[in-house]
Amino acid sequence: MDTQQLIETFKPNIIQIATQNATGTGFYVNKYKVIVTNNHVVEGAAEVTIQGKLFQKTLTPVLFTDKKHDLAFLQAPKGLNFSELCIAEYADVRDGDKVTAIGHPYGLNYTSTSGVVSNRDRVMNGLHYIQTDAAINPGNSGGPLMNEEGCVIGVNTMIIRDGDNLGFALASNYLIDALNEYQPMMNQVAVRCSSCMSMVTSATLDAEKYCPSCGAEVIIPQLDNEIVLTGAAKVIEDILIKLGKDVKLARKGANNWEVEEGSAKILISYNQNNYFITADAYLCQIPKQNIGPLYEYLLIQNFELTSMSLSVINQDIILSCVIYDHDLNIDYGTETYRTLLQKADYYDDYMLNTYSCTRRLEEV
Repeated sequence: MDTQQLIETFKPNIIQIATQNATGTGFYVNKYKVIVTNNHVVEGAAEVTIQGKLFQKTLTPVLFTDKKHDLAFLQAPKGLNFSELCIAEYADVRDGDKVTAIGHPYGLNYTSTSGVVSNRDRVMNGLHYIQTDAAINPGNSGGPLMNEEGCVIGVNTMIIRDGDNLGFALASNYLIDALNEYQPMMNQVAVRCSSCMSMVTSATLDAEKYCPSCGAEVIIPQLDNEIVLTGAAKVIEDILIKLGKDVKLARKGANNWEVEEGSAKILISYNQNNYFITADAYLCQIPKQNIGPLYEYLLIQNFELTSMSLSVINQDIILSCVIYDHDLNIDYGTETYRTLLQKADYYDDYMLNTYSCTRRLEEV
């Protein structure tokens, strides 16, 4: 199938993934009824946030991790009509084969890049990787590298920074082996021991933390073992909890959160290097005509607002506030963000109805 047909056919299977520390891509494999991704995308998490074309943002458990092969499996939502996605045999991959990588690099959803297999047998750390010149960027991790027939030939895993389209996908034979080995313990939480490659579950652990086959220490993902946030990031999440938001669903990777209030969407980002937290509420867009009265209204509101301001960037109207991390505390942050959420929802509706603004186009 051509690239456009491949993308449209398999978009429902391409899943967005977010944790406290990372964002990435996954893909649903029908035969095994799991979402495949990289271990480094979900590392340290017992559950992650996922979102796809067929379902809204939700939490799902991490079912399987394999650090050596950088693989992980997630539980998939049930009752959805995913496309039938096959996994090709690695032995059939040839240099020069046309390939397509699909994922969510830098938060740009459902981005596809095309290229060829540059080297089908690049060996790194004792494993076979498929080298490709199809552009792979941060956020693509865990997504599928697909051939012209629409079958997965590898799991996009790594790039060489500052390289000229040097991307690498774990060869599909490792994925097939892991899926087949995990299938008998479907929906149980399992870890592949990095020392002996045995499948280990909490029920088979020796002395609650050792592999029963080789004695190596094995960490089973558990909710009470999740990474504990500290500093400003923890304060931000405590504030969101006080405001009634689900912080796990709000997470958009390290030091980034996204929440909704009515018709407004608010993006919160902590810049650790410059010690400040920004909160930007994206409202509606300016109309094509009679903009003067709207601008006058925005200027009046800015004169009256404290600790936040309205601005126009291109067509977007944005309500923003900035807090330096040394000024952030629960009480001040809660009051500031509560006001921001309330005003964002109010301004969005008011400007839509009063100044003929248009709703901001959101990706679905």
